[in-house]
Amino acid sequence: MTPTDIPTDTAHTTTRIGSLVRDARLHRGLTQQQLAARLGTSQSAVARIEQGNQNLTLELLGRLSAALESELISLGPTGPTHLRVAGGHPLRGSVAVKSSKNAAVALLCAALLNRGRTTLRNVARIVEVERLLDVLRSIGVSATWDDEGHDLTLVVPDALDLAAIDADAARRTRSIIMFLGPLLHRAQTFELPYAGGCDLGTRTVQPHMIALRPFGLEIEARAGEYHATVQHTGAPARAIVLTERGDTVTENALLAAARTDGTTVIRNASSNYMVQDLCLYLELLGVGIEGLGTTTLVVHGRPVLDADVDYTISEDPVEAMSLLTAGIVTGSELTVQRAPVDFLEIELAVLAEMGLRYELSAEYLADNGHTRLADITIHPSELRAPIDKIHPMPFPGLNIDNLPFFAVIAAQAAGSTLIHDWVYDNRAIHLSDLTRLGADVRLMDPHRVLVNGPTHWSSAEVICPPALRPAVVILLAMLAAKGTSVLRNVDIIARGYEQLYERLIEMGAAIEVFHD
Repeated sequence: MTPTDIPTDTAHTTTRIGSLVRDARLHRGLTQQQLAARLGTSQSAVARIEQGNQNLTLELLGRLSAALESELISLGPTGPTHLRVAGGHPLRGSVAVKSSKNAAVALLCAALLNRGRTTLRNVARIVEVERLLDVLRSIGVSATWDDEGHDLTLVVPDALDLAAIDADAARRTRSIIMFLGPLLHRAQTFELPYAGGCDLGTRTVQPHMIALRPFGLEIEARAGEYHATVQHTGAPARAIVLTERGDTVTENALLAAARTDGTTVIRNASSNYMVQDLCLYLELLGVGIEGLGTTTLVVHGRPVLDADVDYTISEDPVEAMSLLTAGIVTGSELTVQRAPVDFLEIELAVLAEMGLRYELSAEYLADNGHTRLADITIHPSELRAPIDKIHPMPFPGLNIDNLPFFAVIAAQAAGSTLIHDWVYDNRAIHLSDLTRLGADVRLMDPHRVLVNGPTHWSSAEVICPPALRPAVVILLAMLAAKGTSVLRNVDIIARGYEQLYERLIEMGAAIEVFHD
């Protein structure tokens, strides 16, 4: 469990410590009643602590740390988090895929549309979700975790206090841009901090501007904020052609259309997993949606959405690919359970072409009643480079977030593999860090790397790249490298993964978390 410093905002502090207590308890396999017994208190007191509703003294924090065998808090700076990895050992057993981060953040934004109670089940407990919850709570939304810390209930007030928005949390999550679609129904003018902590400028906002303009929203990006004005057109029908088939752009258009009276046709829409989760949730609210899973969505909006709904978020295909890659590069026999095969078909086809031996269980439905799941068992395999380059495409193509994993897989394969990351500027550069661990990865230009294999991995000390998926790729390569490696400044990994290190350890990985 990672310690946290004491900030000045007491309410924020107790909420964060409550989350740490809950995660440590669950990691130890304790119920709230069992933890209460260790503390000599009641189950309801433990529930209040985990919800952030209990005053915390240093004495109580010390007792909690002792009961959970985990340092929960530090009175001074702890410094960045690092990993020490003893690699070269195969993994074993099975691991279940957790729920989708990208779907979770979309649904948190979508809850702003609902006058009723939204209960989201199986929510990923990751930094990105917690940041977005900080923003929602700052504007008046009630967000309450259940006792086990997996299900989240949200109640949105009639009036949002946008002037009180937690600007620091908002600037640290790119998901804030998906507030635009819901908020255009709540205010005629409003401001939002720039997403992601940097000046994204008009170019990045442009696809969202095009998608939301038919709903009367005009956006100007300046002075560190999005400045939005709304003039509702009142048109009974509207057609939107997205200039890029982006996930968040499609979601923003859906969020705007959901409470707009009449019919909205969205063409060139993303049909990716998080978009499908969003559509299924909106249907529960009473929004009519045709074309689920296709690139043309027809949305029959309703000006008032008022329903008490429960929705279970589907499993994350990118996490599934991460876990499969961990097994592939370590030459393991491993089963990845609850993998959303709808969103892994191209990846599995490419892996089969490269010589990976794997088996699929019979398919079954996710708890949302829609997404197809299967258990994937991989076997140690002699891999070869694919004939063609590996590149991403919008769904149903190879997922852009899964592309970096093919760099470390290609390093295991005999021959040369060209990885073409045409979507993101400069992300491919971070894949060249694999050379520190013995891989032959040649940067052709900011979008292409040539990987020659097979690799005889060697241990090394590497500073974590400032990009989530390449950071995980380096960690997975360290699992394959004999000897002890050190990966420094790994906090970015917690932005997109829940208890990744602990779960790898349960499969046999030797990973130690430490601080300076």
